[in-house]
Amino acid sequence: MSANPPAPAMDGSALLDEVEAFHRRFNIFPLEAAYVAVTLWDAHAHLLDCFDSTPRLAFLSPEPGSGKSRALEIVETLVPQPMVAVNASASALFRAVSGMEGRPTILFDEIDTVFGPKAGENEQLRGFLNAGHRRSGVMWRCVGDGSNQQVQEFPSFCGVAVAGLGSLPDTILTRSVIVRMRRRAPNEQVEPFRQRIHEKEGHALRDRLATWAQSIRHLVDGVFPALPEGISDRPADVWEPLLAVADAAGGAWPERARTACIELVNAAKTSDKGSIGIRLLADLRDYVFNGIDRLPTVAILDRLHSLEEAPWADMSGKPLNARGLSRMLREYMTADNTPIAARNIKAGGSVMKGYYASDLHDAWQRYCPPPPESALLPLPPLPSSSEAVSG
Repeated sequence: MSANPPAPAMDGSALLDEVEAFHRRFNIFPLEAAYVAVTLWDAHAHLLDCFDSTPRLAFLSPEPGSGKSRALEIVETLVPQPMVAVNASASALFRAVSGMEGRPTILFDEIDTVFGPKAGENEQLRGFLNAGHRRSGVMWRCVGDGSNQQVQEFPSFCGVAVAGLGSLPDTILTRSVIVRMRRRAPNEQVEPFRQRIHEKEGHALRDRLATWAQSIRHLVDGVFPALPEGISDRPADVWEPLLAVADAAGGAWPERARTACIELVNAAKTSDKGSIGIRLLADLRDYVFNGIDRLPTVAILDRLHSLEEAPWADMSGKPLNARGLSRMLREYMTADNTPIAARNIKAGGSVMKGYYASDLHDAWQRYCPPPPESALLPLPPLPSSSEAVSG
């Protein structure tokens, strides 16, 4: 009796189309690119052992009722070993990752309760989320009773999707595919999600994703896909697994994935001002100096305080002062590798402390994003100044 013929290969492109359509039934995402990214993230969760890193998936919004939790619910039906965590401790999570049969995919709702302004510091959980981004990530803990304890490592590499209000620490944002959710407009309609009915549909897709993932492991394991021009460093770490999945699926997905990559990375750059130090450097370049070669500290502060939608007029209840400006700028170096510091400037017959654009130029090049195409007009210039007085 002849053996049964092998099952036909699964069409990965068509399967991803179905997963995307499942999301579209229940989720309104702000960009078409978000549907592509979330679908690829669902699929990559079934192939974690093939990658050196796994991006976090972050559904964020400024207000409640924006569909974040529903997005997480749909992801839950599609990923392997989902583990829903709300206010879970770092210890519980890393023990779950190292102790369960099969690595869980952690879905963390209300992440703002952990990292929000009223939540205080939660460095252990932040450390877990950061460390688990890479395959080599581990958490170290003492295990044992009393004085009989030994240091033991716990693997923390796992897929993590989060949802919450506001933003996240920069260390997590830069490791994430960010979907900034919005409340649905009156003309945006979705199908009500009925768990008892639709969860089974999601699980059926999940099982097919798992089967397909096993069939294409050889196409993604250890493979480094071609990245769009300009995508490097941390964004490359985030998108390499998703692009590898798209290439394995074929069809329109390789092109759609790279288009989505560029769009979402650029969107993150637009909304992300970087650290407060980088924000200061960029504002000094674009809106304070803006072609002027030197400025007294008092003029710099006046111009910073006048910038709308900038933090400088209210730093923990007080405007940024000369001491605070000096402290922040001394963290960065001049081209001669000395800390940026105030120097003497002659202006109007008097000598004042201030800063030179030449001292800031190296830091501007190294840390700041490209200047905006339509920068604001410079503020009125100060009276002409003479050469600096050595001091």
